[in-house]
Amino acid sequence: MSRLLSDIGVELPVLAAPMAGGASTAELVTAAARAGGLGFLAGGYKTADALAEQIRAVQAEGGPFGVNLFVADPVPISPEAYRQYARTLQPEADRYGLRLNDGTPVQDDDGWAAKIDLVTRTSVPWVSFTFGVPDRAVVRALRRSGTVVLQTVTSAAEAGRAVEAGVDALVVQASAAGGHSATLTPDRPLGSAPLPDLVASVRRTTALPLIAAGGIATAADVVAALRAGVDATMVGTVLLRTHESGASAPHKQALADPAFDATVVTRAFTGRPARALRNRFTDRYDSVAPAGYPAVHHLTAALRRAAAAAGDKHVLHLWAGTGYRQARQERTAETLHRLAGTV
Repeated sequence: MSRLLSDIGVELPVLAAPMAGGASTAELVTAAARAGGLGFLAGGYKTADALAEQIRAVQAEGGPFGVNLFVADPVPISPEAYRQYARTLQPEADRYGLRLNDGTPVQDDDGWAAKIDLVTRTSVPWVSFTFGVPDRAVVRALRRSGTVVLQTVTSAAEAGRAVEAGVDALVVQASAAGGHSATLTPDRPLGSAPLPDLVASVRRTTALPLIAAGGIATAADVVAALRAGVDATMVGTVLLRTHESGASAPHKQALADPAFDATVVTRAFTGRPARALRNRFTDRYDSVAPAGYPAVHHLTAALRRAAAAAGDKHVLHLWAGTGYRQARQERTAETLHRLAGTV
């Protein structure tokens, strides 16, 4: 058993990944802890107050958990490109009686300062970072509060930057992962190395504990990752249909719908590369979507909410990793134990 896990009482080498946008509920994170694992609350796209409420709910249950935060690392977009994309998407919005913002692109830092203050004050056991590497001062402050600090990386070069920042462990994410890639260079094509190969390349650069993520959907995938030299694995997509998941009903349905037979990496929804089930929106708009995060995310947010409410799977962002067909309707504990080979 890795000391990274045993120090906080984690028995399973399969952790529940943070899934921003509602899927990672407090119930899912608590269920992961009760199963002998650990889950992450997703701090992205919610206020510090909303995140604090989730932290309190999980802490009340007494189990280990983590929180994931987005590091402000905006992808710039020109006003002209933004407005052109807004005009291109407006016919989709017209179907729901919406008017997209075709003025100034909305940029924000996702409440960075307030969330850092929150997780430092509340002594969250684990905090992971995505999209960017935090300043060394932030890492030091968290470590002083007793928090284990993790950085999500997608290459050996990114691992080197994280090590320099003083983090305790790395989450090594392959491009097969569902949802947003954690890449620090979202303007470049994603790497295509299989997860075990990616882990091996990162392991050659550091002795820090590693957690493997991206495309892990079966017990065999877990074994392969552990053999590659990681301390644990992390899964997200296979948990989307669990009873405790907060994913929307259309999203859950699409994961099992034979009509959705492939995933694609697209920036059509948010301006940042993310893997999703291929649908009409990705087919129609990926080739014309500009890079620009979080501006494009804010541009399409209301449209995506309306599509979810209407059950429109062809306009919705159906985040999914390559192993999405392994997602089952069952309890979170059953999924984690099945992947860990303990059932």
